[in-house]
Amino acid sequence: MGLGGFPATDPQFTGMLGMHGTYESNMAMQHCDVLLAVGARFDDRVIGNPKHFNQEERQIVHIDIDPSSISKRVKVDIPIVGDVREVLQEMSRQVAASRERPDAEALKAWWAQIDAWRGRDCLKYDRTSAIIKPQLVVQKLYEVTKGEAYVTSDVGQHQMWAAQFYKFDQPRRWINSGGLGTMGVGLPYALGVQLAHPEATVACVTGEASILMCIQELSTAKQYRLPVKVINLNNRYMGMVRQWQEFFHGNRYSESYMDALPDFVALAQSFGHVGMRIDKPQDVEPALKEAFSRKHDLVFMDFITDQTENVFPMVPGGKGLSEMILV
Repeated sequence: MGLGGFPATDPQFTGMLGMHGTYESNMAMQHCDVLLAVGARFDDRVIGNPKHFNQEERQIVHIDIDPSSISKRVKVDIPIVGDVREVLQEMSRQVAASRERPDAEALKAWWAQIDAWRGRDCLKYDRTSAIIKPQLVVQKLYEVTKGEAYVTSDVGQHQMWAAQFYKFDQPRRWINSGGLGTMGVGLPYALGVQLAHPEATVACVTGEASILMCIQELSTAKQYRLPVKVINLNNRYMGMVRQWQEFFHGNRYSESYMDALPDFVALAQSFGHVGMRIDKPQDVEPALKEAFSRKHDLVFMDFITDQTENVFPMVPGGKGLSEMILV
């Protein structure tokens, strides 16, 4: 939820944490000497199994305005209750005034370790596929919008791919329901953002199951002339449910497939919007460029993506941060 609080294009950014976080971020959080948590909850999607998380010795500093959130799931060594802005400003003043300086050799060794973890290339995918890979769509979305879009999402695989592959350099540009898991919110969120920022570029990254839950809001978009761009990563499955059924339930697929989907292009057009269907990788970038050039139109892009693609890395339920599935 805090993506963009630290620029994703900075060399020291290691990626998202947690269940579908990067290998290097999760390993760094598990094996660091000191962990500074600013307004964080240490929820299960971020740290995995608390017992596993607590196996490593480290100093944990936790800043939160709510005292009941501190040591709620993870015992911390230095609790600081207060407004984050005020606490960080005071910490910055004390660091500047201190004569202590970082150990350059120790830092060099630590970054060498992080670079070794980065070498696993945990977000790799098949870039030569003849079928559209969802990761490719998000990467091209980032390139076409130059990283300046407000991005909303629904819930599922597309949510994780958006978080992994769109490089947020500014705070509050990544709008989603996080751990609440609220399917259907992507389009209403996008409309709200567009109303609040009429001149902004707003993209809703969604999936065919999520978008159908509030598809009627295409009518609201028409009524209020809100030119959001909908990126539908359509794999004809409830993808995250299908992924769990594949990994943990012996490929016994139940209620995760979508055999009763509408023609999304015709549906968008019926609401008075522009509809586009894209089913070839070479057409992804041109379609996005055309859609975002239409400044005054809502464009619904139905990307037909690989049905078998899974989100990696993945920390299975009940496992620890360093127990990631990478392929």
